[in-house]
Amino acid sequence: MQGLSLEKQLEVIRRGAVEIISEEELKKKLEESIKTNKPLKIKAGFDPTAPDIHLGHTVLLRKLRQFQDLGHEVYFLIGDFTGRIGDPSGRSEIRKQLTKEQVVENAATYKKQVAKILDIDKVRIVFNSEWFEKMSVLDILNLTTHATVSQMLARADFKKRLAKNEDISFLEFMYPLLQGYDSVKLEADIELGGTDQIFNLLVGRDIQKDYGQPQQVVITMPLLEGTDGVQKMSKSYANYIGINESAKDIFGKVMSISDELMYKYYELLTDEDLAKVKSMHPKEAKVSLAQIIVSQYHSNEQALKAREEFERVFANKEIPQGIPEYKIKSGAGIIAILLDSGLVKSGNEARRLLKEGAVSFNDSKIENDEFSLSEAGIMKVGSRRFLKIVII
Repeated sequence: MQGLSLEKQLEVIRRGAVEIISEEELKKKLEESIKTNKPLKIKAGFDPTAPDIHLGHTVLLRKLRQFQDLGHEVYFLIGDFTGRIGDPSGRSEIRKQLTKEQVVENAATYKKQVAKILDIDKVRIVFNSEWFEKMSVLDILNLTTHATVSQMLARADFKKRLAKNEDISFLEFMYPLLQGYDSVKLEADIELGGTDQIFNLLVGRDIQKDYGQPQQVVITMPLLEGTDGVQKMSKSYANYIGINESAKDIFGKVMSISDELMYKYYELLTDEDLAKVKSMHPKEAKVSLAQIIVSQYHSNEQALKAREEFERVFANKEIPQGIPEYKIKSGAGIIAILLDSGLVKSGNEARRLLKEGAVSFNDSKIENDEFSLSEAGIMKVGSRRFLKIVII
């Protein structure tokens, strides 16, 4: 996409974006970039608080890739220093601090994962510990002069916590200032973030101005709801789709989302023509979406196999191939089987699934937690977990 006109670049940048602050500034920066043939510096920060990247993270990563394809310079900033504090954005309680070892371990997995989306040979991967660990206490204290307590208390999530008489640490006050200083060090022209990051992103603009730099343009992207269709995608809510998951699991999870959410996934996770997608039957559109997403993180061949397997199992009500075998003695209890086989993680989960009618044996639902098995057959939990029971 290099060499595209101003309007064509804006069309690409606007897709899926919630807010651009400000579009007029963005136009000026793009015009100057085209005139001088000098790429803009695009920044997005990721705190390595968990080792796996999920589809929610890829909303920003895909926008970064679009900037790469437009010929701009992308900075993938790993907050190995700020990750030890934890971003308070959208939180209702103080974040648990991670150790340096935990952060380093999580960060080590990021490069390999982002290579599935970004042109890794062109991306600039930077760690903010490079400058923060060299700063003295006085340097850090000087940084606090760039914001006031009243400004910090004006942010929505802090307001909510104060109203509920919940604690806010001084460390959390520091986080937006540290993120803003990242923009100063990188001399960022544009910073991307989720809508929950707007306060931090605007602090970055203010701090750049204080340091005599041109202010970065802020582009916010929507938060992607997880498979539950309610909460933002997060490992904490167990509603995430990890890009390192198997082709089969990714396909199945995408197929589980609502039709309404499907169109948002199309807009934020693919380059498909949205008008064309909306003209398709919802079922076919969802199958196509699942296949596209699997192909992005695996291969076209694996995506096709995942589709065929899904249709064979769910459309034709057949049993999937290669399901695990579990040997039991006659009379084994259902709770023990579910737990020992690894189909569930706890006794409470087992009882909940039984109560919900989500457990079946040979196509008959099991709702009694005192049920015992005395014959071989196929156990099914939910829509995707199968187990072949063998009596010994």
